[in-house]
Parts: sequence; C-alpha cells; structure tokens
Amino acid sequence: MISLAERNQDNHQAVAIIGGGPAGLMAAEVLSQAGVKVDLYDAMPSVGRKFLMAGKGGMNITHSESFDKFLSRYGSGRANIKPMLDTFGPEALRAWVRDLGIETFIGSSGKVFPVDMKAAPLLRAWLHRLRVNAVSFYMRHQWLGWDDGGLHFLTPDGEVKVRADAVVLALGGGSWARLGSTGAWAPLLAQKGVSVAPLQPSNCGFDVGWSEFFSNRFAGQPLKSVQASFVNSVGDEFCQLGELVVTADGVEGSLIYKMSALLRDQITASGTALIYLDLAPGKDKRFLIGSVSKPRGKNTVVNHLRKRIGIDSLKIGLLREVLSKQDFDDPIRLCETIKALPVKLVAARPIDEAISSAGGVTFAAVDERLMIRSMPGVFCAGEMLDWEAPTGGYLLTACFASGRVAGEGVLSWLQTEGKLLTRDVNTTK
Repeated sequence: MISLAERNQDNHQAVAIIGGGPAGLMAAEVLSQAGVKVDLYDAMPSVGRKFLMAGKGGMNITHSESFDKFLSRYGSGRANIKPMLDTFGPEALRAWVRDLGIETFIGSSGKVFPVDMKAAPLLRAWLHRLRVNAVSFYMRHQWLGWDDGGLHFLTPDGEVKVRADAVVLALGGGSWARLGSTGAWAPLLAQKGVSVAPLQPSNCGFDVGWSEFFSNRFAGQPLKSVQASFVNSVGDEFCQLGELVVTADGVEGSLIYKMSALLRDQITASGTALIYLDLAPGKDKRFLIGSVSKPRGKNTVVNHLRKRIGIDSLKIGLLREVLSKQDFDDPIRLCETIKALPVKLVAARPIDEAISSAGGVTFAAVDERLMIRSMPGVFCAGEMLDWEAPTGGYLLTACFASGRVAGEGVLSWLQTEGKLLTRDVNTTK
C-alpha cells in the first residue's frame, strides 16, 4: 500500500471529499473558496455522472413555489432539511447558478431550469471554478473504508492510504449503481457504530402483476389525464392529477413517484398498497352513466367510450383487468370503476431502478454541522443522509444545501481544533 505523500511530494494537509456529485462538489467549493486545500475522490472516471443523467430530459435545478410548500415536499424529514434550506434554499441556488454564468427560467409548472435546459454547461463552469481554486481531483478511487486511521482506496495503480485533517463523505444513496451510487458505504459506517437506516427505493415504480395480454399490449404506454388517490393505514392521504406509465410489470412515472414513499411504506407494513385511478377526472358519474347508456349502434365498445366520454384503448384495457364482461355491460358498474379503478401494488421496483433512495445515515448520528457525532472530523452530505423527496428540483436543492452545510461545518470544526491551515485563493471565476 502506498501513501498519498509518496505520489504527491508536497505532502500538504488537506480535507478529503469522497464523492463527486452535487453535495461533494458544493462542499469542495465552500472549502476551497475559504483557502483550504481540497482533494476530491470518486470511484468513477469523471465526476457528476448522476447529475448529468438527471439533466438528460431537461435540467430541473429547483422549484419556484413558496418556501413553506417547498419544505413540505420533504415529508417527515422536513424538520431535518429546513436548517439546510435556510442556509442555501431555492433562491440562493438560482443566484449561485447565475454567478456561474448560467441564467435560469421558471417553467409553466413552476420548475426552474437553465435557459438551455442542459446540465453539462453548468457542470463545466463549476469544475473550472473548482480547479481555479486548486481543488485536486482523483478519479477511479474506490473508497474501501479506513485503514490504520487513514482513508483506504482501491485505484488502478493499487491500494492507497490517505490521511486528511477532515473528511466529507458524499457518496450518494443506493440507486443507479452504474453511475456510482452503490450504497457500499453503508456497512463501512455501520461497522464504525454509525446509525444507518436501511436504504430503500424512492421515486420508483411498482409491480402490479398485469395479465399477459394487457402487459404485451400496453407496456410502455403513457396513461394521461388521470387522478390518483391513496389513503394509507394511518390515514395519510394523496390525491393528485397527472400521468403515469404502464410497464410490463406495473406502473411508474411522475404521478407514481410523487406518492412512492407512502406506497413503499404501506407495502412494507401490510404487503400491498391499493390506489384508485379516476380515468375521467372532471366528469361526474351521472354524466358518464348518461353518456355510456346511449345506444352505440355499430360502434365497438372502444369507439363508443372514446366518442362519448374520451376513454381510450389503454384505459379500456385497465377496466378489463378488473371488470368481468357482465360488469362491463352494466353502465353503473362500469362508470363507478371509471371514477375509481382499483390498482393493487404488490412490490416496489428494485432500488437500482429507482431515481433516488431513502434511508442512510440518520440525523441522530450527526450534529447540526452534519459531522458524525462518534467520528470527529467526518461529515456526511447529500443522499447519504436519511431523507427523501420527490422529483421536481427538491432532490438537487437539498443535495446542494447539505454540501454547503457540511463544507461550512468542516471550516468551523477545523478552526475549533486549531487545524485551519489555508492558502491564498485565486478568486477568478
């Protein structure tokens, strides 16, 4: 095993950041701008891979809704997230993006995007700033834990041991392992006695168990203009308009992701979760019964329902999954089901298919600076912490904010310990 000093003859004192996603990069910015030497390590060949993937369909940075509503998106974890957002919330994030030379705009849904909708220009500008501030990047460094008090990495050149004055762990959650978020850090911290809640899928799809005919006919098709409702066993409610996607095994998409935490927890508690889909939102049952009861003449059932009440073949396929032929010919029973189609979800999809993950280092295990209480000088940020949020800019905003809090926490701790050795900083951006 070789040491960093053998590779880098200046043998500087430094803060080690492990993980090159938004949280790790933000911590690196805070520290490097304060004049602290920063070494950033990542197992992948380049940083920001999941960040770039998230921007493929349009880089949704944050959301423009009121702060209270924004904060509510974090569910039961809002009390833990609030101090971070108070430090670096949606408006501060937009100002920071602007300072990188990237203008943003608010879309029709309230989501905030870069004007070019892309993640790559933002990441390039950010990395340029970090390199100007002398942040050193060590790629293909897989963290293996600690060895004799030092950080232990596996690299293409062999095993490396690194000593640092402080460490920021920002290794991501457990989703999208191919982009670097493997969750392999969880047992390493658990072995150190750190409280880690089990990693679970979040913003994920769910299995239903469609008939073979329905799956072969409709898998991959979007189900638009529906309202989903759900009430769990303790009375928490969800009811929202939107769209989802039918998969070979079940359902996924934005409407499902928004209630994925409730659905996942209900399945964990009772084995299944029952949602109801209103296939004709905005049309009351009396109107529907009157419309479908009219003679259909030579029209097929599909054409009759499409012409009379706007029900397409996918929605008819869903109805046939739960109704018998006799029920289908009964206008009252048919329209009752159109307004409240039951769909039983039996399992969340695997965590590696999820957009994000829940679970991680519990907030009880860290202090207000995000330093692990039992490991002085070791900080956590990003999806490693035990929180979750829906898509829509909420995930990224909290990752940025936690990275900033962790970086400022490191500065505070180094100063308290008398270890705050800084260098001159070139502030050119």
